[in-house]
Amino acid sequence: MGIQDIIEGKNQWRAHLARVKALPPDYRIVYKEMQKYLFKVGPVSLPELLPGLLDFFEEGAAAGRGVLDLVGTDVAAFCDDLVKDSPTYADVYQASLAAEPGASEQ
Repeated sequence: MGIQDIIEGKNQWRAHLARVKALPPDYRIVYKEMQKYLFKVGPVSLPELLPGLLDFFEEGAAAGRGVLDLVGTDVAAFCDDLVKDSPTYADVYQASLAAEPGASEQ
């Protein structure tokens, strides 16, 4: 990963944050809570998931729907459903430990 890749990644993240700030307040609050939750869960697909979630929220806001109409009252359950089939970084780490020589001897 070169300097240009890092700069491009930062620019993309800043543009993403600007889109989040443009959301209505209730959408912004729920999005940030979902983002925190997903950062803790750590799905490998997170870089693709967050922009898709933001698109979903922008469409809902444009249609005039309430954020809880879109995700329901249990936001954590909604997040869990989003990532239920996606491996997490913890899963990848556990698999790498299991694949190391001598790991089965412990």
